[in-house]
Amino acid sequence: MSTPILHHYEFSTFSEKIRTALGAKQLTWKSVDIPGMPPRPLLTPLTGGYRRAPVLQIGADIYCDTHAILSALERFKPNPSLFPAGQEGLARGLGFAWERQMWVPTIGVLVHFIGEHIPPEFIKDRKEGYLGIDISKAAMAPQFEEHVQFVRAQIAWLAQCVTAHKYVLGDQLSAADLACWQTIFLLRKNCPPEVDALLNLGPILPWYERIAAIGHGTHSVMSAEEAFEVAKAAKPMPITHIAAGGYPEGISVGSKVSVTPEDNARVPVVGTLLACDAFNMVIHRHDDVAGDLNVHFPRLGYTLAKA
Repeated sequence: MSTPILHHYEFSTFSEKIRTALGAKQLTWKSVDIPGMPPRPLLTPLTGGYRRAPVLQIGADIYCDTHAILSALERFKPNPSLFPAGQEGLARGLGFAWERQMWVPTIGVLVHFIGEHIPPEFIKDRKEGYLGIDISKAAMAPQFEEHVQFVRAQIAWLAQCVTAHKYVLGDQLSAADLACWQTIFLLRKNCPPEVDALLNLGPILPWYERIAAIGHGTHSVMSAEEAFEVAKAAKPMPITHIAAGGYPEGISVGSKVSVTPEDNARVPVVGTLLACDAFNMVIHRHDDVAGDLNVHFPRLGYTLAKA
């Protein structure tokens, strides 16, 4: 099996989530630096237009969304697991719910402190092509107190979890920890120290530092051109993690379909449905240069439709 290749950018907090997962699994991986916004001329042919970061590549298999990426890493190296036995559903569902609810309030707190330093072109991209909202400091200012209240309330129940145990679900690191941690990482890395008191982060700091100390595993730099050549030379792996059959939407395997994020960056990726279950979707795409590719998505958070 090929070495994992992560397409990511340094200030992406979702990328930090996966970099830390790679560290937790003590993996060796290749790092491809991508721009914080399109164009990404050598990544787009691999994903079919998916525009979020990060993206994981293993040969000619392309994994979109951190939830699909974590599942792929779990299959790639099962131990140590990020989905503790008997708590897989909690690890998946809690992580998804935290990220979905916390993302905009976290940005609201962030831009209050550093909004004047965000490039105008980045704000324009996030408004028109990604989030669909204006994340400029001026636009988000009226909701600042509301965002602070929301984040503090979320931190309060997280503190109950991680002061009773080492991690959210007990004494084992899980995907839920990484989801909760990455939004706090974004704030603590970029905001002044006063953010700790503002959000009452004190009770969770031992947990936070425990995860920060994990690191990113062992990685080396790879160019986008080299990663593209890896995909071009490879063939997609057999799909063994999804049972044969389909899922009851009346869309059969072999149909031409689109897969689109439900909340933001709503760019559909079109291909042929290869497999689908309650947790995963895999579509096949053929790129004229890169060749045959399997593109993987999580079930949760995405809409599958006939193309």
